[in-house]
Amino acid sequence: MMAERRDDRSLGDLFAELARETSTLVRQEVQLARGELSQQATRVGRDIGALLVGGAVVYAGLLAIIAALILLLADLGVDWWLAALLVGVVVGGVGAALVARAVTALKRADLVPRQTIDTLREDQEWVKEQTS
Repeated sequence: MMAERRDDRSLGDLFAELARETSTLVRQEVQLARGELSQQATRVGRDIGALLVGGAVVYAGLLAIIAALILLLADLGVDWWLAALLVGVVVGGVGAALVARAVTALKRADLVPRQTIDTLREDQEWVKEQTS
């Protein structure tokens, strides 16, 4: 019975229904994109927070180790300035490697709303079918 009623509708009615359905679809896609981006941003934010807290703790321990190494080298007969320079170069190299690793991990984070893009493509195909 519903199919018969649809056959009797005017072209204007059909386009009005298409416009309503397309509008609803676009609103749903925007909501999906917001949710997906929010979820990804939360995950990245949590990872950055963990990186900062871990870095602060490591930094405190590293300062104590650096001081101990400088004192050890000075006790072994190395001049203070040379002991500090040697330890500083080694610590700087390790720090650079850690920063590079963190940057690589952040670059791997996929922030593109893939699900939304896929559904938008499907919706585009649906709209084309409806207007053909």
